[in-house]
Amino acid sequence: MMFVTEFHGSDAARLTAAADAVFAALVDIDRLPEWNARIHHVIENPASPVAEGTEWVVQMRASGGRWPSRSRALVVDPVSGRFEYETHTDDGNPSSALWSWQVTPAGGGCELTVTWAVYPRTWGRRLLGARIRRPALINEVRTSLAGLDTHLQPSKAQGMLRLRAPAIQPANAAASCLNEAVSTAPLSTAPADN
Repeated sequence: MMFVTEFHGSDAARLTAAADAVFAALVDIDRLPEWNARIHHVIENPASPVAEGTEWVVQMRASGGRWPSRSRALVVDPVSGRFEYETHTDDGNPSSALWSWQVTPAGGGCELTVTWAVYPRTWGRRLLGARIRRPALINEVRTSLAGLDTHLQPSKAQGMLRLRAPAIQPANAAASCLNEAVSTAPLSTAPADN
């Protein structure tokens, strides 16, 4: 059996809200549970606005499980609309995920592109966890993007318009083949659970 040592994905959506409002919502840690269905509540909120190096912890919930997920901001650039952070479970597990959000003005709203790279480091997460998490993440991300648009424009009945299908690339061909037979239920691997 092949181990999955990393996997990547991306998705994009056209949102009705203005780019600056979307970026502000992404970095407003207190309000993440309002639009991200996988974040139950904030455990540790940064004392000041999110900046490079800022850390926060949220309580994740997926597939009946719960775990604290610690994040550290790597890039916070409202001018370019780029927000990037690394996440991992807050239990010492070395597995991690890198999340990158790009907000680009488009017409009266914006385009929001999110990409992720997940790095399972323990035997269980490489053998089984990554195969379960990988297909589940795209649905979770789509739900979050729709939730963000609704959160920012609650009076809009249409929500968001899909731009393109997800681009998920397996780390290796074996992982791609094995993924076909695995359930899509989420597994408790932090940040990749957003």
